[in-house]
Amino acid sequence: QVQLVESGGGLVQAGGSLRLSCAPSGRIFSINTMGWYRQAPGKQRELVASITSSGITSITNYADSVKGRFTISGDNAKNTVFLQMNSLKPEDTAVYYCNVASSIWPYHYWGQGTQVTVSS
Repeated sequence: QVQLVESGGGLVQAGGSLRLSCAPSGRIFSINTMGWYRQAPGKQRELVASITSSGITSITNYADSVKGRFTISGDNAKNTVFLQMNSLKPEDTAVYYCNVASSIWPYHYWGQGTQVTVSS
């Protein structure tokens, strides 16, 4: 089964930047949406950003808490998705998960998660 491989997490000071990458181990067909979620200790997993592409048009969606600081982008040809995170805050500390939603089984793919820690 195709797996998603994430990279780019780490430790950064408040105000710094990180770029997360997510690539599948194989081809995923009929992709609807690619996105990033995060889960902080003791909290539920939440959507950070998503991108839906159709031809040359892409629609992005962001959580209010990251608007203006994070940018999601994707490479449709390679089924990869990126998350550029700027002006990071301690409250951005979480495990970040890549997600790909497809219209065919198994419908959802998840990465193993990558830790992002922002120190104050």
